[in-house]
Order: sequence, then structure tokens, then C-alpha cells
Amino acid sequence: MEKKIWIPCSTHQLEGMFSAGEPGRGAAVITHPHPLYGGNMDNPVVVTLARAFQARGYATLRFNFRGTDGSTGRYDDGVGEMADVAAALDYLDAGPVILAGYSFGSRVNAGFMAGKAGAERVSDHIMVSPPVAFISFDDVKTLPKTGLVVTGSRDEIAPPDQVESVLDGWEIHPRLEIITGGDHFYSGCLERLESIVDDYLAG
Repeated sequence: MEKKIWIPCSTHQLEGMFSAGEPGRGAAVITHPHPLYGGNMDNPVVVTLARAFQARGYATLRFNFRGTDGSTGRYDDGVGEMADVAAALDYLDAGPVILAGYSFGSRVNAGFMAGKAGAERVSDHIMVSPPVAFISFDDVKTLPKTGLVVTGSRDEIAPPDQVESVLDGWEIHPRLEIITGGDHFYSGCLERLESIVDDYLAG
């Protein structure tokens, strides 16, 4: 059962939804797509990711970036949003955490994982539709903790060939899942996405 929580972050606070997991099972922080295009923590892909983690007993925290819905502050082009990720990890006050992000959220997470303080607390990194055709990842040199990357065969924001090229450039070899027929919004493919994440967590 999720409950609404508030996460302190510098001069603002973030609106979130938290679900307690099984003792000792671990936790996951899940970030949402671009707020200037309607993205928030209630996005169907974000909710699907949370559900997959919860089914495996993980505590989950999904939250709205600064300036989104009930979160105070204002959009900061992905820079300040990295501090929001750090604040979410601080709120959990847990051991190793899995960091998962969808679209813009995966870009923010990548920037955080690429060298921000607190990244050492993340044990595993999951990217869903990293928006490589929409936002530059040039400042990210490598993401060695990345274990799973998912995109759709028809995703024009995260085209499979461009995603593979970026992963090759980082010299990492995560599990890469390409959902046949899937677009950037996972229309009709949410069950398949959930199944992929569930299988990854079971492994």
C-alpha cells in the first residue's frame, strides 16, 4: 500500500508516493518522464515499474521532480533534478538502492550516477527508454552499474540502434530488452515491460 510523503530538498519539498517493502528486501527509487511534456510520478510506465518492484517485495519511492504537480520549486533543465534524486535516496535512509528511470527520468538518473555525491548508494541502475534521440548524453562517460535497459522497437525518442550505440560508447553490457512493436509510451506493452522487470529482479 502506497502512502503520500514529502521529501525535503534544499529550499523546496518533493511530493512522493512510498510503499514499504519486506524487511531486508531492498528499495527502489523511480523517476518520471519530462515534466514540460506532462510527465509525473503517476505516469503509467512509472506506476508499472513501481508495481514490478513491489511484487518482488521491494520498498518503492516514486516522486515528482521540482515544480511538478505538488512538488515546490521550478523545473531546472535536469540539473537541479539530480539533487531531487539525491534527496529521494536520503529520504529512504536505506542500504543499497536500485535506481530506475523512464525517459527524462533515466537521463536525470544517468547524470546523477555519472559522478554526483550519493551515487555510491545505488547498487543497480535500470533505464527505460533513455531519450538518446531527444537529449544529449555526451557528458555521461560510463554507467557501470547499469544492469537493465529497455526500449521499444518503434520508440522514436529511444531508438534501439541509438541506444545500443550509446551503450557501446560507455563500454558497458547491460541486459538490453527491445519490446517488439513498443513505442515510447509503451502503448499496449505495459504488461510486457512489467514482465521484463520482474524477470530481471528474479534473476
